[in-house]
Amino acid sequence: MSVKAGFVSIIGKPNVGKSTLMNALIGEKLSITANKPQTTRKKIIGILSDENYQIIFQDTPGILNPEYLMQERMYEYITEAVKDADLLLFMIDISTDPTGQRTLSDERVYNLLKDKSIKKILLINKVDLVSQNEVEALIRQLEKNDLFEKIIPISATANYNLQTVIDTILEYLPEHPKYFPDDQLSDANERFFVSEIIREKIFEMYQEEIPYSTEVVIEEFKERENAKDYIRAVIVVEKETQKPIIIGAKGEMIKKLGRKAREAIEAFLGREVYLELFVKVREKWRSNPHMLKSFGYIKPDEK
Repeated sequence: MSVKAGFVSIIGKPNVGKSTLMNALIGEKLSITANKPQTTRKKIIGILSDENYQIIFQDTPGILNPEYLMQERMYEYITEAVKDADLLLFMIDISTDPTGQRTLSDERVYNLLKDKSIKKILLINKVDLVSQNEVEALIRQLEKNDLFEKIIPISATANYNLQTVIDTILEYLPEHPKYFPDDQLSDANERFFVSEIIREKIFEMYQEEIPYSTEVVIEEFKERENAKDYIRAVIVVEKETQKPIIIGAKGEMIKKLGRKAREAIEAFLGREVYLELFVKVREKWRSNPHMLKSFGYIKPDEK
């Protein structure tokens, strides 16, 4: 029997459920999630393998108008993921955009979807929050756009219609040998996932601008025999005033952050770790090309 394999990029506006969808389709939590937009900053690969197919999902940052250099890099990751894709999954959130027009009328969205040579599937997420009539009316309306091969209503959190998504992907996936071993779930290493887990906890625990102004750098990651793995992580902030907010009164906030992050890291790695957190200030790092490069925000054409 022939094998199908290919790259499927998940794109859409911030906070529509792209990361939740990829995690649900893979059956593992690879992409961090939070109830705040712009949680995903880089392109994250998740690999779903079966005997006769391999789907390489690419989770991407949300589509927005960049306001500083890091967001420009984020948008470049999206355009790269579109260019590399055998198939696009474009997501909208019916609970925040009930007609879909606010999303589809966005110039950046249109520019990403206009290439007729790439097959596209529209996923209407969070349909469990509205009536069946609203969903059916929206599908009828969106079918007039003639941009998509198929439109599928889903709920990423409730696992509704996700098997239909897989079956539809397989209709359009090319015949090709598998790109990765069957037991590989991603192309990223443990350091990357550990830094993302810490960043996720920052998004969960802190408010306002703090999560968006932070980056997490793993300075040391030692696997030790007869002892817990040692991880030294630095939380980078943009302003001196942000440092005491991360640390909290008498260090309580950073202790709580360390505990929550350590528990999540241990669950992900399947082994115990000793985690140390430090905070450093790097003024305006989100607009500094050298710092961004050192933090892994590399232009696609520089890779």
